[in-house]
Parts: sequence; structure tokens; C-alpha cells
Amino acid sequence: MTSASRYTYLGPEGTFTEAALRTLPEAATRSLVPMISVPAALDAVRGGEAAGSLVPIENSVEGGVSATVDELANGRPLMIYREVLLPIAFALLVRPGTSLDDVKTVTGHPVAQPQVRNWLAGQLPNAVWESAASNADGARLVREERYDAAFAGEFAAATYGLTPLVTDIHDADNATTRFVLVGRPARPAAPTGADKTSVVLWLREDHPGALLGVLQEFATCGVNLTRIESRPTGKGIGQYCFSVDCEGHIGDRRVGSALMGLRRLCSDVRYLGSYPRADQVRPSTSVGTSDEDFLNAADWLTRCLDGRPGPV
Repeated sequence: MTSASRYTYLGPEGTFTEAALRTLPEAATRSLVPMISVPAALDAVRGGEAAGSLVPIENSVEGGVSATVDELANGRPLMIYREVLLPIAFALLVRPGTSLDDVKTVTGHPVAQPQVRNWLAGQLPNAVWESAASNADGARLVREERYDAAFAGEFAAATYGLTPLVTDIHDADNATTRFVLVGRPARPAAPTGADKTSVVLWLREDHPGALLGVLQEFATCGVNLTRIESRPTGKGIGQYCFSVDCEGHIGDRRVGSALMGLRRLCSDVRYLGSYPRADQVRPSTSVGTSDEDFLNAADWLTRCLDGRPGPV
């Protein structure tokens, strides 16, 4: 089996990540390999053991998935090529014969807890929660009788020989997790007209208005941000980088111009890719920020340098 035929994902089998990966058409022609953690899944790509890896990056309830955001900001560079949006609802998985009154201990991924907190407080107020490496791993631990119940996808029940005691559990309606397919750096795919671009930014120095300057680069070029998140760099208190998603493709003039401005302002910019939006929403452009507007402005500057600044 070659690395080109292999995709990794946050495992073990039965995770929402696996369910999201199986929605991609190319997954049907790949060997799907579960990994113990996000870093392990991505390191397999870095090391040439897999062509790509699907990992969670953002949740509509809790925000960014720190393990993925940090891993993409550090280590050998990787690029995002696809995104997947998966609606999330949990099932309470138990061993056959277990009733709700029998559940004294529950487990699941830490990101799952905020999504079921109210249900847990109302239905199992005395149950003790302990986190697992993933929701599917929590199901495995229930099968091994280390916990009474696990919050996981209903589809994981058959894999681990468990019973869905309660289904469709979610505190927030329309809860959704966003996943990204990550590979080694290469030329980004051509723009589709409904794209996202992701970068990580390190400010050159900390001073009043430093972040405002970064935001103004996007605003001036008419680029809308869909996510911005600060993450510690590990170099001391107050030292942060910024993980950013914006509308558009690096090949769009407004996005390319904004990124060039950021490269001037920031000590470093890590380009994480331009890729199709899963929701296929096309951005609207404000006056003066279309590709034609940028081309006309560049042509005007060229004519000024040539000594012919008047209208054509």
C-alpha cells in the first residue's frame, strides 16, 4: 500500500472525523487509517506515510479545536485542500442492559462536553464526567467496563457492541463541526468563486494598534474574515499568534493584496491554503475591491510611471 492511497484521520474507528471523511468522494478509493491523536494524524502526512489527513478544526459551539490550530501553526508546513461541515448530534452509548439509572460515570471527547452539558445536568446530574481521547475511544472504554456510558455518534454503537440508550442529544440546535483535509504543501487548486484562505500571523512587535493594523489590511482590500483566533506561541505570557480564515482565494486580487500587506507588517505569515468552501457561499465584494478594480489601479500606476497619467 502506497502513501498516495492512504488517508489518516483522528481515530479510533467510529469518530465523527471518520464519518466526515467518508463524505468525501475520494475516500472511497483510499485506505482510511485511524490515528491516536491530531498530531499523529498530521505527522503521518509530514513523514510521507499518508497523502492526506482529515482533522477537526472548528466547532460551532466551542470554537477552534486547539490541537489542530496549534499543529498547523507549528512544525513542518502543511496545507488545507478541502473542508467538510458535519452536523453533530450525540447518542448516549451503554452496554446492553444498562438503564439511565445505572449510569454513574460518563466519558467523551473534551469538545463534546460543552455540547451536552445542559442535557447531562438535567438527566444525569450526579454522573461523573471524565474526558477520553475521542468520542469513539470513550465508546471503547465503555465496552471495557471502565465507564458506564459514552457520548459519541450513534453510528459508533455497532462498532463497539453498545446500545444507543438516548439519541439526538445536543444543547445547541444546528451544532456543526468543521473538518479540514490536510496535505503537504503544493500549488493551490484554481479558484472556484466560493473559496476560503487560511493563514497564521505573527505580529512583528506588540504595541497599541498592532492587531488593528492587521485587520485594516483585510478591511482595506475588502476581504471578510470568517474566523480569527489567538493562540499562545509558547514563548512567554502575552506572546500570541493569530489563526485566520478569510473569504476568497489567494489568486483573487483582493486576497493576494491583503496577504502581501500582512507579509510586510508581520514577522511571519504561514499560508495554509486556499480551498473550496463546503457551504459554497460566494463572497460579495465592496466597491473598489473586485479583480477588475485592482487591475485598473495597477494599470493606472503603470501609466503614471510611464508619464501618461491621463485617462485612456
